[in-house]
Amino acid sequence: MKAVIINRYGGPEVLEYTDIPRPEPQADEVLIRVLKTSVNFADLKSRRGKKGKAEFPAILGLDLVGRVEQVGQHVRDVEVGQKVIAFPKHGSYAEYAIANEQLVYAIPDDMDLTCAAASPIVAFLSYKLLKDIGGIQPDHSVLIHSGSGGVGSTAIQLAKHFNAHTIFSTVGDLEKAHVPIVYGADEVYSYQDFSQQILNETNGKGVDLILDSVGGEVTSRSLECLAPYGRLVHFGQSSGEQANVSKDDVHSSCRSFLGYSLGTTRKLRPNQLQDISHKVIQLLHLGLINVHVGHEFLLEDVAEAHRLMEKRQHTGKIILTVHEEES
Repeated sequence: MKAVIINRYGGPEVLEYTDIPRPEPQADEVLIRVLKTSVNFADLKSRRGKKGKAEFPAILGLDLVGRVEQVGQHVRDVEVGQKVIAFPKHGSYAEYAIANEQLVYAIPDDMDLTCAAASPIVAFLSYKLLKDIGGIQPDHSVLIHSGSGGVGSTAIQLAKHFNAHTIFSTVGDLEKAHVPIVYGADEVYSYQDFSQQILNETNGKGVDLILDSVGGEVTSRSLECLAPYGRLVHFGQSSGEQANVSKDDVHSSCRSFLGYSLGTTRKLRPNQLQDISHKVIQLLHLGLINVHVGHEFLLEDVAEAHRLMEKRQHTGKIILTVHEEES
């Protein structure tokens, strides 16, 4: 089968489109014919060697949409021929991928492939961050950083679906401010001036919930505009910088600083994702949330997709097409 592999860490030039053997599923695993997959910031970190140690040759890619080709002998809830989204075991930049049965989710046959390919990471993550970790309530005000990206734009829509009172967002470049506005943000600011702007808009109270994937100074400034009893959920560090946070930032104000990793949840508590999968897939299928897709490439052009993401000039999700049509 065709796949994109890396045999060393480095820039986009280490991504090699080549032939490798097709994998075989174990007893509790599913073999999926990959139709589309997506590029995530974590893929770039893995390619550079910044996210654990890889066993070469390695295949990148965290999620996919495809058709079930084969199931292991102990698999009971997934059937051959089903259209599914999944979190693969060893990467999704390939014509076929393996996933544990617990990380495979059936989707309606008429669900749009591009929407499905864009949704696993951003939709599952956004739902967990807002509902389960952040505890969003209808009267809450919310700040969602990086609102023009895949997670940010999806979380904005979900916050609106959960009847958040006010939705603030930030972008790295105000030329991208139209994206979070389109998806339901009330106000959009730059990373440099959001804290004071939000305090002005909320009469000094601040916001009840903040979703932060940036880290560094953005995290520190976020605490300046987090209301008493508010929650800041930290789920990434795209800036590459460490935040300066102390116990004094949370103690007397009764605020909470929380961490969440979808990757850790996939490994340690996959049942939590099964619990929310039907709700998330229904929202996507009904069009109540629409994952923003900014760019699409063929699998063999993945290096170009990585370069685009590294420049931080993209908006929304970047999709890779593996098979144009189902056979």
